[in-house]
Amino acid sequence: MMLAASIGRSTKNASEGKDHERKVANMIHLQSVQLRPLPTTGEYPFSLPLLQTLKELRFETPVTLLVGENGTGKSTLLEGLACAAEMIVVGSESTRSDKSLTHARQLAKYFKLSWTKHTHRGFFLRAEDFFGYAKRLNQMRSEMESDLHDVDIEYKGRSNFAREQARMSYAHELGDLRQHYGEGLDTRSHGESFLTLFQSRFVPDGLYLLDEPEAPLSPIRQLALISAIKDMVVQNGQFIIATHSPILMAYPEATILNFDGGYIHPAHYDGLEHVRLMRDFLQDPQAFLHNL
Repeated sequence: MMLAASIGRSTKNASEGKDHERKVANMIHLQSVQLRPLPTTGEYPFSLPLLQTLKELRFETPVTLLVGENGTGKSTLLEGLACAAEMIVVGSESTRSDKSLTHARQLAKYFKLSWTKHTHRGFFLRAEDFFGYAKRLNQMRSEMESDLHDVDIEYKGRSNFAREQARMSYAHELGDLRQHYGEGLDTRSHGESFLTLFQSRFVPDGLYLLDEPEAPLSPIRQLALISAIKDMVVQNGQFIIATHSPILMAYPEATILNFDGGYIHPAHYDGLEHVRLMRDFLQDPQAFLHNL
């Protein structure tokens, strides 16, 4: 009887484990990227040691964190993925036309992406793109406000119905901007407006490629970003994030891929140099500062 109960529990646990695996798999839109043989020209980006050793990279959890020192290839790989997936670029028109992604488009030609479901939702964001995006939104808002003012002048003396009909499209677009972003991303601190951007642009079933999103965020706002990511993961969001932040690296159940050493290898949070260094520094900052 005890054996039967044990078997029953084991069967239930196995079933729950399979259900969890299926649920996680449903959240993973981009399963893997394979690299075809690269040119041997020795030119960037093909000269990166990482790309010489990489054959295939699989994404097995809803959140994948790319870590390592500057110059190891994290951003280059992320940009190549964005171009291969033809993603929307926050702060630019698209991966096809963004001049800063010329090298990434060349690399993307050698990428083969495998999908569970090829989602067209989501976006690619580099921290530096945000400021251009905020500026463009502010310009759009100013132009619509100016158009409304011109309509009021043009329709002065005419019926209220005619004036409201002329105002309708501009007022609707302006209302949408205010609903999503308030009075404007540029009216807030960088951290506040950055989070507002995420919260307004996140949609269910999206793929999000983020390059150092912690750059404008204080530690407490990095925690708020983690909370926003968790909310989207529940709604079938997938995230691939290049980061130097020990806070973001602590995201629960994320896969951590370390790019140091010229190849990609799985890593544990406590074994990361970023984490060890930050922990040691906080325990005794003067010991570090004394030797500078």
